[in-house]
Amino acid sequence: MKKLAAILACVLVLSMMLTACGGTGASGTSEGKQLVVQLGPDPETLDPALNSAIDGANMILFAFDTLLGMDEDLNVVPALAESWEESEDGMTWTFHLRDGLKWSDGSDLTAEDFVYSWQRMADPDTAAPYAETVLGMVKNFSEISTGNMDPSELGVSAPDAQTFVVELGQPCTYFDKIASFVASSPVQQESVEANGDAWAVDPSTYVSSGAFMMTEWVPGSHITFTKNPNYWDADSIKLDSIKCLLIEDMNAAYSAYETGEALMIKSVPTEEIPSLEGREDFYVEPLLGTYYISLQTQKEPFNNRDVREALSLAIDRDYVANTVMQGTYSPAGNLIGPGITDYDGSQFMDNSNGGEPYISTDPADFEANLEKAKQLLADAGYPNGEGFPVIEYLVNDQGYHKALAEYLQKAWGELGITVEVKTAEWQSVTATRRAGDFDTARNGWVFDYNDPSSMFDLFYTTNGNNDGKYSNAEYDEQMDISRTTTDVEERFAALHKAEDIIMADAGMIPVAFYNDYYLQSDKITGSWHSPYGYWYFQYADIAE
Repeated sequence: MKKLAAILACVLVLSMMLTACGGTGASGTSEGKQLVVQLGPDPETLDPALNSAIDGANMILFAFDTLLGMDEDLNVVPALAESWEESEDGMTWTFHLRDGLKWSDGSDLTAEDFVYSWQRMADPDTAAPYAETVLGMVKNFSEISTGNMDPSELGVSAPDAQTFVVELGQPCTYFDKIASFVASSPVQQESVEANGDAWAVDPSTYVSSGAFMMTEWVPGSHITFTKNPNYWDADSIKLDSIKCLLIEDMNAAYSAYETGEALMIKSVPTEEIPSLEGREDFYVEPLLGTYYISLQTQKEPFNNRDVREALSLAIDRDYVANTVMQGTYSPAGNLIGPGITDYDGSQFMDNSNGGEPYISTDPADFEANLEKAKQLLADAGYPNGEGFPVIEYLVNDQGYHKALAEYLQKAWGELGITVEVKTAEWQSVTATRRAGDFDTARNGWVFDYNDPSSMFDLFYTTNGNNDGKYSNAEYDEQMDISRTTTDVEERFAALHKAEDIIMADAGMIPVAFYNDYYLQSDKITGSWHSPYGYWYFQYADIAE
């Protein structure tokens, strides 16, 4: 990971030497039927095991297939595995791979590739941020993750080339969803071990298993994915290529869409939203996720609970969602938002905290929240902010992030706190957060599957995505219960208690519930957008 910047620079030079001119979003180019889209800036990595960002995951899904997949209705469906079964006790999952699977380079893809890939993810030396989320329930993972057992002891095996067996150390009722998650994708051992970190940024070594394969990466410009002739379902793929424009500037992305260079853009300039409302090609769709602020909880003064709660209560969430974010998001007084289901199919959020938000988002309650925030800060030893250090807020300049940062300067300024905004490129933000090298930072999470654990896992002490380094023994205990019990009601009761604990502890600051807003031409057919934040263009076509 430390070598990625240098590697990307090398890739830039090489790519410029090899690159041909791309076509337009409307197809009919020298590349054949090419779809041009904008999903975000340069990803930090396109290694399935190391990526932790949704835009990177979306691009990985173009190139990699998983054991199982998700259809448009969010049902788990066969993918690389054509069938699977769960043992009666739920502790063994057996996946049967399709006949004749190939890597993009034409070599055989077998069950042993999954064994290697999952052992690699489990290896602490890999530092995979999703390792605990994906493999935490697999036999021997805990011992491996702490260095007390070799990764080869992970509970995965390949009795033959087409059979992949997973032994669990604890039951997991949603393991089929784990098997459909992008981080669980197989990677080719030969390429990874021969090229190190460079395997995932160099098209010549980016051997993949999905509908498309990376053929070009020009940092700061674009990544091109070309149809993979060795894909098991290649006959169903209509596009010749997908070109992802790597644009961080929203105005540049908007220009690319309006001129027809791109047929879809994720980064819509916020100032354009009022004029876009009512247009048939402008979409605002719900996401299963929460926009929150991370606090470096192991660092003074953020290791003080009263300080954290004061910072949280000083935020007018209704104003943020409806004014700063122009009504595109919804105010969040909980960590878990709408759409996530409880054990009985009801909304998890409706059953949290007696059905009331942990933090009132009613504008009428904000003045009382602010007064409580001031008192909490005084109780912590900082009356009117006296003696409180100047703090830094880390953010990338995209979407509403900068506008929210400017609002926080004013909101926390009401407490007598001075906030300096540090703006960085997306790649740098994700790496800095994960290292815990910040005071406060914009953050957010879109669920990987419809289960509250997808969010709660982030704040477990040892989780690789625990950016704020939050650690609470009572919280971890409830998460452990949720992971080990076979009683569904008991499991969800533990998850509710976990939310009670982290909200009372102000382990992070929920701000808003996500929506995706984007522009997409009606020329694109056969695609769909997931509430997990993915655009499925693999089977898309472009209307003439």
